[in-house]
Amino acid sequence: MRALVVDDSRAIRAVLKRMLGELGFQTAEAGDGRQALDVLEEAGQFDIVLVDWNMPEMNGLELVKAVRTLSSFDAMPMLMVTTESEMERVIEALTAGASDYLMKPFTKDALLSKLEILGVVG
Repeated sequence: MRALVVDDSRAIRAVLKRMLGELGFQTAEAGDGRQALDVLEEAGQFDIVLVDWNMPEMNGLELVKAVRTLSSFDAMPMLMVTTESEMERVIEALTAGASDYLMKPFTKDALLSKLEILGVVG
């Protein structure tokens, strides 16, 4: 299984990479939405993309919207992993095409639960 972690924080990327690795994922990383689009163009489909909201260059919401316009990635699960906790933000992300939403800070169990809900892991 392959996961793409998109977050401007190296520490968060490292935490997610470790957790996902323990769940059997190979992980690619990007520091912002523009880098993520480059990774997707080069590497193709991922089983899950985990996206932070607040990033430079291109934020997570802009990334979700951009990916959802590409027919080759329109069904790829995208999980927002962010500190943005207001219900309006959650609705905005889901309306834009995010598959689900995970609040920071999170546990490995919370991440696993979201991955199970999305059908990424059994």
